[in-house]
Amino acid sequence: MPIDPWSNETYDDYQKLLDEFGITPFDPRNLPNPPRLLRRGVVFGQRGFDIIENAIRQGERFAILTGLVPSGKMHIGHKMVIDQVIYYQSLGAKISLAVADIEGYGARNISLEEGRKIAIEEYIINYIAMGLKSENCEIYFQSKREAVKNLGYILGARTNLSEMSAIYGFKGESNMCHIFAPLVQVGDILHPQLEQYHGPIPTLVPVGVDQDPHIRLTRKLAQAHRLVNVKETKDGKIGVFAKTDSDVEKLLDRCQAALERKKFTMFKKITRYKALYVNDASTWDLAKIDEAVIPVELEMGGYGFYPPASTYHRFMTGLGGGKMSSSVPESSIFLSDLPEDGYKKIMKAKTGGRQSLAEQKKMGGEPHNCCVFELLLYHLLEDDKELMSLREKCLEGELMCGQCKKNAGELMKVFLGDLARKREKCRNLLGEYLRED
Repeated sequence: MPIDPWSNETYDDYQKLLDEFGITPFDPRNLPNPPRLLRRGVVFGQRGFDIIENAIRQGERFAILTGLVPSGKMHIGHKMVIDQVIYYQSLGAKISLAVADIEGYGARNISLEEGRKIAIEEYIINYIAMGLKSENCEIYFQSKREAVKNLGYILGARTNLSEMSAIYGFKGESNMCHIFAPLVQVGDILHPQLEQYHGPIPTLVPVGVDQDPHIRLTRKLAQAHRLVNVKETKDGKIGVFAKTDSDVEKLLDRCQAALERKKFTMFKKITRYKALYVNDASTWDLAKIDEAVIPVELEMGGYGFYPPASTYHRFMTGLGGGKMSSSVPESSIFLSDLPEDGYKKIMKAKTGGRQSLAEQKKMGGEPHNCCVFELLLYHLLEDDKELMSLREKCLEGELMCGQCKKNAGELMKVFLGDLARKREKCRNLLGEYLRED
């Protein structure tokens, strides 16, 4: 099952995606007061999230990196990412938000000037209106941030055109800006860990599953630029293994000293194998050991990147079926829509109802195939019990689609009207968020 970050395809078999790409199911139960997208299973998968969960539980630093491609109007499906960002910000996360104007230019032929206008008017103002705070938050443009572009260029030395084509499906006619854009995204994701920003820090990237190719590439390149590997060997030993040929003994000695400070006491160093075995460690200690040696890598001239964690959310179904997309206006409710227009769109939307009223009463509806129920599930109904009651009434044939649409339409009117008022109030706050470097 190919995944294309730039397509409008939808993905129906999420379990297959988990299985084929090694994505782990997401479990929010250890998080404080998880919001509806997390507790209702809309966020369904993750890579490396345990490091973020540990940071939250222990009150330690962590960061969120997210971004937007300024290529069209912001619709309600895009709201899923910013809802998650706002939640993690409430838990103390440091927020970096990239405007992917280089990707917009390379992949969609949007000029940098037009991309800036779209980003501010369609996205950033809505983010602020929805509750994104300026504290510990910065919004920047890829084209302006030299550290991002430089890092993408440097990290690109550990991949090649064959690998990029295999991941992204690039062809001979693909323009070079489009090919370079994913490396700029690697720079986006990893640059908060540079010393001039936050330094090495656990970083989470919440995305739709279509963005997983970027995550896999970034995790691979982050690891490729580490000076050591921390892993369990085939015979069950836990070790730190140098990947460089320079100052190996010094590197391993410093790693041992760092691990002694973490209360490990039993070591066996074999310099010719570039190995430091930690004999009183178990598989459960791998993350702890890796974290302990990151400062050593910085001292020795390395990057010491934490591999970025990621979570994956389901797509919003378009109002007529398929994936909700800005390029298909009739499929979407835009955040700039007038409240009355949002109501009308819902009244015209495809539902999971039966062919006739009699069939609906006899057989019940199909909320799992209904984009209106999905709007309630993802965005419009906060009360879980109320949502489950509505679902049961639909399944039992007690609730007809017309009435459900009216209820959802009224909720959408309230949401869009409230957002429009907040948008006007926050326009003068842009300077608190935007960075021009």
